Amino acid sequence: MGLIKAISGSIGGVMADQWKEYFYCEAIPADVLVTKGHKKVSGRSSNTVDDNVITNGSVIAVADGQCMVIVDQGKVVDLCAEPGEYTYDMSTEPSVFDGGKLGKNLLAVFQNIGKRFTFGGEIPKDQRVYYFNVKEIPGNKYGTPAPVPFRMVDRRENMNIDLDINIRCFGEYSYKITNPILFYTNVSGNVKQNYMRSEIDSQMKSELLTKLQKAFGTISQKQIRYSELPLYTVEIADELNELMSAEWRDKRGVEIFSFGISSVTATEEDEKRIKEMQQAAAFTNATAAGAWIASNTGAAMQTAAANEGGMGAMGAFMGLNMGQTMGGNMASNLFAMGQQQAAAQAQAAPQAPSGDTWTCSCGSVNTGKFCSNCGNAKPEAPAKKFCTNCGSQVEAGAKFCPNCGNKLA
Repeated sequence: MGLIKAISGSIGGVMADQWKEYFYCEAIPADVLVTKGHKKVSGRSSNTVDDNVITNGSVIAVADGQCMVIVDQGKVVDLCAEPGEYTYDMSTEPSVFDGGKLGKNLLAVFQNIGKRFTFGGEIPKDQRVYYFNVKEIPGNKYGTPAPVPFRMVDRRENMNIDLDINIRCFGEYSYKITNPILFYTNVSGNVKQNYMRSEIDSQMKSELLTKLQKAFGTISQKQIRYSELPLYTVEIADELNELMSAEWRDKRGVEIFSFGISSVTATEEDEKRIKEMQQAAAFTNATAAGAWIASNTGAAMQTAAANEGGMGAMGAFMGLNMGQTMGGNMASNLFAMGQQQAAAQAQAAPQAPSGDTWTCSCGSVNTGKFCSNCGNAKPEAPAKKFCTNCGSQVEAGAKFCPNCGNKLA
């Protein structure tokens, strides 16, 4: 028993007048993962009663985005994911047409699970045709019910923050059925008509959120800020596939196709800590600290000058004078410290060699007549060469003048 490929391409072709039974499936909705095939019976079929027996010579149609499996006594015996029409032939070996679209371990699983049974020449009692939705299944929303730990690292200039925080993450992911044999064997089994995605979504989402914390832990080793997580969605999807391979890929034949992050936020407490640490790190630069104090002093002076109560104008001018004195002195001192820091950094920076330097054959850069490393004398500069026609200086070894084209001696 097996499938013989008859016609590739559109369904309902020239074999319409030859089939005994015709199995097909309309477009599978996005909320359906598995559906039982529809059967049309012609006058040539000997099977007029049992819907769960496939007559030899029947035609089975497969559309794009579908994977058809034939189940015999609860075991997958034939599989096809290539669009086209196929003849069911009981005299051939079990067949697999996956078109390179399904999981890499599909053939190995088929060899272990999809075994053909014989019944001493008796007609099979229970044969079914199922169609699996092997397109991307999008729109699976997720959200962390409680904050999850994340190591945030900020190595920007003057920051150097390494902090464990708690974040919340929300978004969507999509998945694909990459091994219909495993999905049928361990998840859906025989269904009367449809197996809906809602029957497994809750379990899959729970398992994904459990592994998401470990995936974040791996991504945090890249030493990034939590706000940069949306830039690493591909890496997160790969990490989740690896972490969930035992539960999803190897057991159910399902893999994450894409992973999206719509928002990621830290708790209010952690956000406050981050801002305080960033501000403190920024103020290690005296010039930046002076600019901040000068700006805030100016704002305080404007508030004092606008004060209409109390001592009125006199109080405003007193506040203005005090603000100018205290804030101005602090800002001036910090600006002076900033200049000293800049001067120290410039002095500590390696000095660029002067223009009148030469490199010895030993690799040392020198300014005198002899190498300070090996004592070799400075090589003589090549004699200057001029064009005899226009007088322009030319490079040594040049055959023609770049200015007038004169051939040089």
